[in-house]
Amino acid sequence: MEKRGRGGKSSPIQHLSQPTPPQPRKERRPSMFEREAYAQILRERLRESVHDVQYIEPPFADSVADLGKEWRGALAKFKLASSYRMQPLKKFQAHSVETKVQQILKESLKDVKYDDKVFSHLSLELADHILSAVKEFGYHRYKFIIKVLFIQKTGQAITIASRWIWDVAWDSWVAVKHETETYVALALVFALYCE
Repeated sequence: MEKRGRGGKSSPIQHLSQPTPPQPRKERRPSMFEREAYAQILRERLRESVHDVQYIEPPFADSVADLGKEWRGALAKFKLASSYRMQPLKKFQAHSVETKVQQILKESLKDVKYDDKVFSHLSLELADHILSAVKEFGYHRYKFIIKVLFIQKTGQAITIASRWIWDVAWDSWVAVKHETETYVALALVFALYCE
C-alpha cells in the first residue's frame, strides 16, 4: 500500500524518484581544427556571404594549415609592386575643376525649381556626373569625395564646415555654388592624394 501524508497527497519524495524521460542530445558544432569540418565551415560562411567571392575547393589530403593558406590565396587581391612615389605625376588643379563643376551645375539646374523629392535623387546624379567629369582630368592616385547640397531659401543663415586631416602640399578641395531664387546648390569636391 502507498503511504500518504496529511491531506491524502503523495509525498514529494516519490515525485523526485520517478525517472525523467531521456531528452534528445544536441548535435555538437564541428570544430574548426578538424580537417573535414574546417572545409565545411568555410563553405557555409561563403554561402552566407553577400559579397561576390571566388572560392577554390582546397585538396583534403593537405593539413589544416595548408587549407587556410589555399583559401586565403584564392581571395587575395591583385598586388602591385610599390613605386615609392611620394608625389603625384600631375598636381590637382582646383581652378580647372572649379570651372568644370560650375558648368555642370549651370547646365543641370537651369530650369529646376525647389522640390525635396526631386533633389534627393538629383543630388546623387549630380555627384556621379561631377565625379566622372573630375576623373577625366586624369589625376593619378587621387581619390575624390563629392558632396552636393541643396538648401532652400527661406531667409535663414547657414554655415557649412568640413574638417579633414590631409597633406597640405598635395590634397585640395573645391567649393562651387549655384544660386537661384528658390534654392542654393553647393558642390564640394575633395581631392586626396594616396601615396
